[in-house]
Amino acid sequence: MKHHFTRSLLLLAAAFTSFAPSKIGQFEKSTDVGHPKLAGSSRYDAAGKTYFMKGAGYNIWFERDEFQYLFREMKGDFTVRADFEFTGQGTDPHRKTGWMVRESAEGDASHLSAVLHGDGLTVLQWRIAKGEKMRDPEDEIFSKDKNVQTIEIQRAGNEYTMRAAAKGAPLQLVGSHRMENLGEKVLVGPFICSHNPAVVEEARIYNVVITQRK
Repeated sequence: MKHHFTRSLLLLAAAFTSFAPSKIGQFEKSTDVGHPKLAGSSRYDAAGKTYFMKGAGYNIWFERDEFQYLFREMKGDFTVRADFEFTGQGTDPHRKTGWMVRESAEGDASHLSAVLHGDGLTVLQWRIAKGEKMRDPEDEIFSKDKNVQTIEIQRAGNEYTMRAAAKGAPLQLVGSHRMENLGEKVLVGPFICSHNPAVVEEARIYNVVITQRK
C-alpha cells in the first residue's frame, strides 16, 4: 500500500512538471507580439551561452508592433546588458534587435526600447501610453557609432538610461528618458523584428548580464 501511494505521488509530480513552463536561459517566456504573419522563435544554447532569435513583423512603430519577444518579469531597479549581432546580410536595413522594457505583451502596449537596426542606426525610442504613436524620428536619441554591438538599459525609478558600445569598447551614454506610465512590474528582454511581414530575420544575443537591485 505504501509503495502504491509513493508511486502515485511520483506520477502526480511528473504530471505537474510536464506542464510547468520551461525557461529559456535567463528568461521566462518567448512570444510573437502583435500576431505577425510568420512565426518567430527563441532558443538558448547553454554550451555557448548564446540566444538565437528569429522573428518577422511589419515594424515596431506607429500605434502597434509585430515582433518576436523573449522576456522575463522584473520589478524595481535593474540593469540589463548584452551583445547583439544580426545573422546574414538581411532583407531590410531597418530590421531591428535590442532590449525592450514593455508594460505587457499586447501589440499596442507602452514600451521603451534600445534598438540596433540592420544599417547600424542605434536609438532609444518609446511609446508613451498604450495605443499611442511612437515618437517621430526627428526626436530620436541615437548613437553616432554605426558599429554598436553592446547595448545596456538601466532603470532607476522611472528613469531609463541607454548605453552602447562597439565590440570591445567601453560603454558610452546614448540618452535617458522618464517613463512615468510604466509600473514597477514590467516585461524585460531582447527582441527581433524583420521590418518586413514576409521575411524572418535572425539575431544572436550573448554576454547577457542581468542585475537586479532591490
